[in-house]
Amino acid sequence: MSLSAKELAQDPNFFAEILNYTREILSTYNQNQRICSVFASQQRWLMALAGFGLYYGGIDGEPRGLHANRFATYVVEHEIASHNTALSFLQQMLAEGFLRYLPVTTDRRARPLEPTEEAVQQLVKWLTIHLSVLDRLDGGKRSATLCKRPELIAALQPAISDGIVNSNDLRHPGNTFDLFTWVNSGGVIMDYLISRVGPVDMTTQRVVVGRIAFTDICRRFLISRTHAKRLMIRAARMQSIGWTGSSGRSQLWLSCGFIQEYRNFQAEKFSIMDTAWRSAFGSRQIRSPKAKQAFTSATP
Repeated sequence: MSLSAKELAQDPNFFAEILNYTREILSTYNQNQRICSVFASQQRWLMALAGFGLYYGGIDGEPRGLHANRFATYVVEHEIASHNTALSFLQQMLAEGFLRYLPVTTDRRARPLEPTEEAVQQLVKWLTIHLSVLDRLDGGKRSATLCKRPELIAALQPAISDGIVNSNDLRHPGNTFDLFTWVNSGGVIMDYLISRVGPVDMTTQRVVVGRIAFTDICRRFLISRTHAKRLMIRAARMQSIGWTGSSGRSQLWLSCGFIQEYRNFQAEKFSIMDTAWRSAFGSRQIRSPKAKQAFTSATP
């Protein structure tokens, strides 16, 4: 039986694992800021998931495959971005070497695209980090299995993409979360803030996470001081963060409401991933016949 978002959100062990997760995500960002730019905002994250979902599983109800107009149509229909923004995203992915055109096509108007090896490797890494959290909660072997057989992503990713894109709880988890994730680099800044949280007493209103200067955020995430300051001040006006003294020069605190939004978002996302795994492979450990069948039916 899949882990529900409610069960995860209420599990104290889950939040401890989420803190470990934020540190792994930040480590990944530090190792490869170029690939992490793909996920610089929730809009870009959703477009990336949509692209993988179309390529591996045809999440729009049509046979699997990816081309520009199909991608843009899906993005617009699911209110992720405009048609022009979707096409611009594809052009950037081509320029960055995360997408490429297939060499043979019978229809010049619909040139098929595919993710490059680097893009797939980074997707597998992203999924492995998430599956490791689930494994530590229930003793499963999802992450080890995916590392040994990365081709299984073809059976797993479509359901994850579809679940995330169509989850209102993930698209709009709360006002503070929306503030951070809909601006460039806001999501990883939020991960950084949460990563500094220690034990949380939810009966209190605030959790002090230490001194964080605007210049520190700028240096870590390669954004302007103006951008960083504007984002943090807006969050402070919402009373989601604040300082014990002067802004940017004293200890920073996060509201428990903000932390709860983050926890609920992650609980919903991890529940979707657990459900996708169990639907594709039947249990936390793959049973070979079923996994082989799922892979055969899903591989391009």
